[in-house]
Amino acid sequence: MSAEVQSAVAGRGVGALRCDRLWRHARIATLAAHSDGLGEIEDGAIASCEGQIVFAGASQDLPGKLEASEIIDCGGRLITPGLIDCHTHLVYAGDRAQEFERRLSGESYESIARSGGGIASTVAATRAASEAQLVSAALLRLDALLAEGVTTIEIKSGYGLSLVHERKQLMAARAIAGRRDVDVLATFLGAHALPAEYAGRPDDYIHEVCEVMIPTLAGEGLIDAVDAFCESIGFTLAQTRRVFEAAAAHRLRVKLHAEQLSNSSGAELAAEYRALSADHLEHLDEAGVHALARAGTAAVLLPGAFYFMRETKLPPIERLRACGVPMALATDCNPGTSPLTSLLLVMNMGATLYRLTVDECLIRVTRAAARALGRQDRVGTLQCGKSCDLAIWNVRRPAELVYRIGYNPLFSRVWRGR
Repeated sequence: MSAEVQSAVAGRGVGALRCDRLWRHARIATLAAHSDGLGEIEDGAIASCEGQIVFAGASQDLPGKLEASEIIDCGGRLITPGLIDCHTHLVYAGDRAQEFERRLSGESYESIARSGGGIASTVAATRAASEAQLVSAALLRLDALLAEGVTTIEIKSGYGLSLVHERKQLMAARAIAGRRDVDVLATFLGAHALPAEYAGRPDDYIHEVCEVMIPTLAGEGLIDAVDAFCESIGFTLAQTRRVFEAAAAHRLRVKLHAEQLSNSSGAELAAEYRALSADHLEHLDEAGVHALARAGTAAVLLPGAFYFMRETKLPPIERLRACGVPMALATDCNPGTSPLTSLLLVMNMGATLYRLTVDECLIRVTRAAARALGRQDRVGTLQCGKSCDLAIWNVRRPAELVYRIGYNPLFSRVWRGR
């Protein structure tokens, strides 16, 4: 951060600052953590310098001597923070449309998985693909998200299930960050499923994950966090604990797929390790809710998977809300259970399926999603010192972003002030 930006952020000498860009005549939803609701400002302005916000507030509070190289008149449009998709499996090959047909005929996800379908089928396709092919396919999915105002995204591995192929997935995620204007966080999900070559030997595979994959990939700088699938068709609590211990040894934060198909007490384990998030949570119990609340671990809700899998058991939204557990929403973009690339649709699903309010839906794809990624100090709100990531919408009311289905009102997307 330059001295000029430091001065502006600290509020010293702002009047003498020449900014890169100034957005004026906008309705702003700052999502600032100290604000009630969305922190709306009827006639607001945002100024950026070197990619960071140096002013976000009412137009009447703009410093009189503030100068900008470029001034953008927003014409009363709504500005929110850039959207954040905090749970995706964006890098993969192939599709699972045939399995979708099988489920429509009455087969369960567990039955398909145990017969060689599910994650295993995507693993085979992903292993057969080159890194370039994975990047090309993922960019198509990413572009759909960017077109709806996404500026930060998490991408998990977990379809390689061997060192060489997990590395390939993670390198593809890093390559994507160089091909588009977006922040990408790469999460290692080696403990996603048991690969065929380790059939009947799950502990041996977890040893490979903990003693070979995590140390190697962390040493190569390819991992931002570590995730696992703690479930009846995934890995046990004891095996997940080993993964978390290996992550901690390399100073990596953890996340967890928990309580999606059954209650395995995974959320309590995640809370014990102060995980960034526990995700899915349809079968979360009271003890799990309180554990998450005590740890400050975010609950990431994934209505796309809930809808696509035709689930009927809702996450305990009221208990999570009552206990103050921060909740986020995400697409869970993946080929088997949530082939979804629209955070706008996720917000509508959050409202219609989970009965979240408009304010809650917007908070959950901005401020709360940033927290679920451990990036709340950088993105998720419109505040001085944070990255100037904006979504400018052709709407007057925030409710329009949640209310409409299949309609994209994005006017402009700004990433790091550009």
